[in-house]
Amino acid sequence: MTATKDPSGADRPLTIAQLAELAGVSTATVSKVVNGRSEVAPETRTLVERLIREHGYRRQKRRVSPAALVELVFHALEGDYPIEIIKGVEQAAREHHLAVVLSELQHRHTPGKGWIEGVLSRRPTGVIAVFSGLTDEQRDQLATRDIPLVLLDPTGDPGHLVPSVGAGNWSGGLSATRHLLRLGHRRIAIITGPDYALSSRARLDGYRTALDTTGVPVDPALIRRGDFLVEGGLAQARHLLRLPDPPTAIFACNDGQAVGVYQAAYELGLRIPDDLSVVGFDDLPPTRWAVPPLTTIRQPLTEMAVAAANMLVKLAQGEPLPQSRIELGTELVVRSSTAPL
Repeated sequence: MTATKDPSGADRPLTIAQLAELAGVSTATVSKVVNGRSEVAPETRTLVERLIREHGYRRQKRRVSPAALVELVFHALEGDYPIEIIKGVEQAAREHHLAVVLSELQHRHTPGKGWIEGVLSRRPTGVIAVFSGLTDEQRDQLATRDIPLVLLDPTGDPGHLVPSVGAGNWSGGLSATRHLLRLGHRRIAIITGPDYALSSRARLDGYRTALDTTGVPVDPALIRRGDFLVEGGLAQARHLLRLPDPPTAIFACNDGQAVGVYQAAYELGLRIPDDLSVVGFDDLPPTRWAVPPLTTIRQPLTEMAVAAANMLVKLAQGEPLPQSRIELGTELVVRSSTAPL
C-alpha cells in the first residue's frame, strides 16, 4: 500500500487498519501494541513499533481520553531527594485534579520493557522522569500515543526535543568553593557524583572555575569520583583524609555524600569544622539537624518538581511551552560545618 497524503502533499500518519495491512497482522494485534498490551509476540511488537516510527500513527476521531494520572519515575526511591520531588509533583497535580503514580528503576537510568508497557496500558496524562532518561524507542512510543514527557534533573543533555527542568549546578559548585576560599582554605577537595550525571560535571566545573579565578592550582589528588550515596562519600573521604597532605575542606556534591564525610572525620578523630570544613549540595531537610548543621547549596527540588508538573499539564492540554528548558537558581546556605582556616 502507499501512504496517504494530506492537502499539502505530505505523508499522513497511518491508521490502525493501514498499519495492520503493512505488517501483515490483524487490526486487533496492532491495537494491542498501540495500547501497551503484553500478549503480542516480541518480533511482531518490534515490527509494528518500527512501522509506527516510520509512518506515524493516526488516531481515530473518537480519541480515548488519558487517565487523570501523572507517571513519576525515579532511578531509585532512597533518602530525602525523592520525597522533596514527590511533594512538588503532588502539589501541582492536586491543583489539576490529577493523581500521581510512582515507578522505581532499581538504580537503572533507563526503564525496561515492562515499564513502558505498563505506562502505555495506563495511558497517563504524562510522564516525568527524574534523574533518569528514556531510550529513543521509548520516547517514540510515548510520542505516538500523545503522552507528553518531561525530564527533571536529567542525567545527560536533553537537548531541545524533550522539555526539562534543572538547577544551576555550575553556579552552585562555584558558590560552594568560593565560600571555602573566602574562609582561607586552599587544600579544597571535591567528591563528585558519577561521570554520567551532567549535574555532577557542572558542579565540578564550578569548583574548577572558583579555584582558577583565585589562582589556586587544581590538584588532581583532591578530586574524587563519588556516586551520590552516603557509602561513596565515606569511602572517598577516608581516602582524602589519609593523604600525606590532606585537605582542610571538602565539597561533597550532594548532601548524602557529606554525611559520609562526617562519618570519615569521626572515625579519624577530626572535628568539624575545627579540623575540617564541609559543604554539601541539595539542602535536604535533615542537614539542618546534623551535628554540626551542614553548610550546603540549596537546590530547590520541590519548586523544580512543581515546574516540571506544570510543564507537563500544558503539554497535555496542547499548549505551547514558552521555553523547553527551565533552570532554577541555587543558593549557598551557611551553617556551622565551615569555619576559617
